[in-house]
Amino acid sequence: MKKDIIIGIIVGLIANAIGVLLFSLYIGSTQDRTITNVLQTAVTEGRLGKIMAIGAVLNLLAFFLMLRQGQDARARGVLFATITIAFVTMILMFT
Repeated sequence: MKKDIIIGIIVGLIANAIGVLLFSLYIGSTQDRTITNVLQTAVTEGRLGKIMAIGAVLNLLAFFLMLRQGQDARARGVLFATITIAFVTMILMFT
């Protein structure tokens, strides 16, 4: 049970990281910039929290796929990762 929750947390964090990279890649391609440049600009302008929130959309996909497959403990881990990312996003937005 605990192992499945930890796997879900890892999946949630990886899905969020992939979402952030995909969004940065999309923004970079529309503005002719690199992913690194997009992320550096987001940090300096205080928009990293917003990009992290958009990146968390992939967690929704992971969550429902795990529920559909009957992996409730892993889905709970993804939910925990999403809530953690939401708190980090709030901290980044208000500091």
